Amino acid sequence: MVSRELGVPAVVGTGRATHVLPDGQKVTVSCAEGGRGKVYDGLLAYEETETDLAGIPATRTHVMLNLADPSAAFRWWRLPADGVGLARLEFIVAHQVKVHPMALLHPERLDHADRCAVDQLTEGHLDRTRYFTDRLEYGIARIAASRWPAPVVVRTSDFKTNEYARLLGGRPFEPVEANPMIGWRGASRYYSDGYREGFALECRALRRVRDEMGLTNVIVMIPFCRTLEEADRVLEVMGEEGLRRGENGLKVYVMAEIPANVILAEDFAERFDGFSIGSNDLTQLTLGVDRDSEALARVFDETDPAVTRSIETLVPRAQSVGRTVGLCGQRPSDDPAFTEFLVKTGIDSISVAPDSFAVVKQHVAAAELARYGEGRTAPSGTRWPQAEQPSPSRQ
Repeated sequence: MVSRELGVPAVVGTGRATHVLPDGQKVTVSCAEGGRGKVYDGLLAYEETETDLAGIPATRTHVMLNLADPSAAFRWWRLPADGVGLARLEFIVAHQVKVHPMALLHPERLDHADRCAVDQLTEGHLDRTRYFTDRLEYGIARIAASRWPAPVVVRTSDFKTNEYARLLGGRPFEPVEANPMIGWRGASRYYSDGYREGFALECRALRRVRDEMGLTNVIVMIPFCRTLEEADRVLEVMGEEGLRRGENGLKVYVMAEIPANVILAEDFAERFDGFSIGSNDLTQLTLGVDRDSEALARVFDETDPAVTRSIETLVPRAQSVGRTVGLCGQRPSDDPAFTEFLVKTGIDSISVAPDSFAVVKQHVAAAELARYGEGRTAPSGTRWPQAEQPSPSRQ
């Protein structure tokens, strides 16, 4: 998803590409021929098509963007999207911050080499925590400003422990887990002794973006929230850091990527303002398939009936209590039939990579025409308000 956002074709999980392809060999990487990427020898001819943005049809289902790289946000600002459905903090942390937040807070736990590297990276910052929050808030603000006043859903960090450990200074703070994919990630980190201080820095950056920069279109989203108790504890920690749901129009969403989020939809809806379906993790946990396993790749299927029925269950249950439901994932970009299925469920929004926005918008319009007839362009409701205009004192 990130490679598509950057305009770089990518084939993931080849297994032997670095052995088969020698340095300097010219190849053509194609991601436009179905679900499997292909790599051809030599530079092949290709065709380009131009899309007139004025001709993109209006839809009642909101079509939003997945974004990670703040520098790319203004590359896509002309797209008539309904906002950003998923802005990932991990890209900002990995590429602009580059250091584990706990390493900034507890440099005494670092070895000499890492401590020197951190000193060099943060040179000129008397307060190292401001190094972290400044870069994070500037990155968030760029994405939020590019879509103002449309909603921008910012997901708090969702690195796995092995990914956190690869950040500068990260190893002393991260356990070695047999399966990080279902380990210490998401909400479970935010209230724990091992990362709570780091999460506080994330909250501080988000609060400044909203309250000091005036970008109140930012919605905070919590990933991988396993239990209701976790939800309560995370919201409590956020409140202690000045991010209180409802204050200054703050909305807090939760990722719906664990079967518990579907089974207890009404209970999670009491704590959050909306749901965003993470189709990869929901598929992984519903089917019991490690999405990183090459041996099980053929079993991993987001269109499996167990997964689609979970989505069909969540959407009406959440909407019945006034909560929005969106989906952020790759599948709608690649599979028009899956997009049609989502429209039939009555989902509020679909969030896709920017390069596939125009195509998905057209697929959504066709699906709505089949379902609603000519009334397809009617607004889907008032559940997706735009941000209030900032007062002159905050501009």
